[in-house]
Amino acid sequence: LRGETSLEALLERVRETFGMESAALLERGDQLAPWTCAGRVGAGPPVERPEDADVDVPVGDRLALALTGRVLPAEDRRVLAAFAAQAVVVLDRRRLQEEADQARTLAEGNRIRTALLAAVSHDLRTPLAGIKAAVSSLRSDDVAWSEEDRAELLEGIEDGADRLDHLVGNLLDMSRLQTGTVTLIIRETDLDEVVPMALGGVPAGSVTLDVPETLPMVAVDAGLLERSVANLVENAVKYSPPGTPVLVSASALAGRVEVRVVDRGPGVPDDAKERIFEPFQRYGDAPRGAGVGLGLAVARGFAEAMGGTLDAEDTPGGGLTMVLTVRAAEDRGAARPGPSTGLAPPTAGGRPQEHPAPPERQAS
Repeated sequence: LRGETSLEALLERVRETFGMESAALLERGDQLAPWTCAGRVGAGPPVERPEDADVDVPVGDRLALALTGRVLPAEDRRVLAAFAAQAVVVLDRRRLQEEADQARTLAEGNRIRTALLAAVSHDLRTPLAGIKAAVSSLRSDDVAWSEEDRAELLEGIEDGADRLDHLVGNLLDMSRLQTGTVTLIIRETDLDEVVPMALGGVPAGSVTLDVPETLPMVAVDAGLLERSVANLVENAVKYSPPGTPVLVSASALAGRVEVRVVDRGPGVPDDAKERIFEPFQRYGDAPRGAGVGLGLAVARGFAEAMGGTLDAEDTPGGGLTMVLTVRAAEDRGAARPGPSTGLAPPTAGGRPQEHPAPPERQAS
């Protein structure tokens, strides 16, 4: 009996062992409360009270095992009492597990809310303060700014706005993943149309593309795939040594297509490779202001929403490689997405090339 892990499985064992039509565990809050069914298996109308059953075995004042089908002899009732006691144990264990799950959910929610407050208090306020200071300086009548100074202040405003857009976008994406409101539009798409669009947030020359035109089309949501790749590339560029471009390559393997984002940064030890995909995680000594730690969590969440995977591997010779795997479309000759997708024509050219001036980043 200790091998049964669910109440329904134990009740089914009872029903089969004694050849009954149905078995149910009934409970009530107190002596005057009506009976309710905690679990039931078998056919026939449900039993609402123990006295309505052919066989009932009380367990304390609040629980009873009720069976229908035939009347059992006294020796069978003694064995049935062991089943009834174990059913109560299984019910208690199930409820304790539910309470533990609820506690974990509440704890995770509190952790995320705390991290959100920390992000708002620093990572979002810092670019806002920079924008405010630059705008106030430009509006000031006390200083005659040179053209170079004005250009520098305007550049600071633009950089701060881009940073805010990126941070808020990741926060909204994570909230969509946490609440299960991600809406998928799965279409057959060419990688060489999507991947170049994901490079708009990184400096020119910081990425080398190797996305062959001969790759099969993939069954993905183009917007979610672009957002996933963009977060991976931006993370790789952040940790790569200056002057060392990040390699973004793609290959096909057994009905799947892999996108690999390869950097030559410090890498991540094996025991931390899963932890970096958790929300609000910055690996190592990344300073405050380096982001809220959502980029990789959003990338994996979107990949899994499309039926794909995202894993981290060591780069041979040093660094980290992110491997994004998605499903290949069944028909290579299928029509490509129409203009409604908002994706630009391919720019990768199907061969390794240095990333040119980044196209404008599109919202997911």
